[in-house]
Amino acid sequence: MKAYILDAYGKGHQLRLGEMPDPVVGPDDVLIEIHAAGLNVIDSKIRNGEFKLIMPYTLPLVLGADLAGIVKRVGANVTRFAVGDAVYGSPRQGRIGTFAEVIAVDQADLALKPANLSMVEAASIPLVGLTAWQVLVERAKLQRGQKVLIHAGSGGVGTFAIQLAKHLGLHIATTAGTDNLDLVRSLGADVVVDYKIQDFSELLSGYHGALNSLDGKTLAKSLQVLKPGGKLISISGPPDPAFARQQGLHWPLRQVIRLLSASIRRKARRRDVSYSFLFMQASGEQLTTITTLIESNEIRPVVDRVFPFAKMNDAMAYIDTGRAKGKVVLSVR
Repeated sequence: MKAYILDAYGKGHQLRLGEMPDPVVGPDDVLIEIHAAGLNVIDSKIRNGEFKLIMPYTLPLVLGADLAGIVKRVGANVTRFAVGDAVYGSPRQGRIGTFAEVIAVDQADLALKPANLSMVEAASIPLVGLTAWQVLVERAKLQRGQKVLIHAGSGGVGTFAIQLAKHLGLHIATTAGTDNLDLVRSLGADVVVDYKIQDFSELLSGYHGALNSLDGKTLAKSLQVLKPGGKLISISGPPDPAFARQQGLHWPLRQVIRLLSASIRRKARRRDVSYSFLFMQASGEQLTTITTLIESNEIRPVVDRVFPFAKMNDAMAYIDTGRAKGKVVLSVR
């Protein structure tokens, strides 16, 4: 199969278009002809080598964690899907590789594609949708009427999280640049902070939860807006001891991660709030729930640009600018 291959870690490295062996289809797997693949910041971070200690992938590697496509074959144990089904999903951590023509994915990580979305639109959803769900519903357990701060509201995770938070009945504050204020308001944000001219930590207070996807300075300042008992959840780090245990990392590396997050965890305790790091877990079951929200028009995809398969590296370069509004998608077929 044709795929874009990462031969060596390095910031800004080009992915090489080449041939990779066709995937092996296990008894619980679904072989998918990929029609579109979403790009995410995590793709750049893996390429740059930022996760090579805690996610030991073997090079050469095919990146990509979002897909929409057509089922071409099913394993012996597969009961949820049949050949010809249109599906979408995010493969589990050790099985990424959607920047390719085909991929084998465990059936538990897939859902039927929303009927009202194109392949491109569907491919923009899985990783950001699951991340937002796992932050707001699973980890923060926010309830109707509570207040949440969602940073980078115009980004991939932000555009989805705002809409999900609105569906959950939350009061939403978000940060965005001047050019994106109207966009985040249209998605349902109640309070919009222009980070270019305003300091969110001076304007907001009494929040029950905060979703951080930005840098360490923003992370630390987010503690100031939370009420006692509030939850600060970061998808951009630093990783915490719970994540290290979940990954099954060796003791020395667990201690390194403990030290990396010691400062923010200590500051959080002083303010009687909790800090945790979240790395999205694949879930076809959660995606099926998200599908119902999409098909009922509670949530809509926000796609900034679509790049053809031949322009994969241009798409990665655009992700690296940090200026995408919503998602960037690769049209594979």
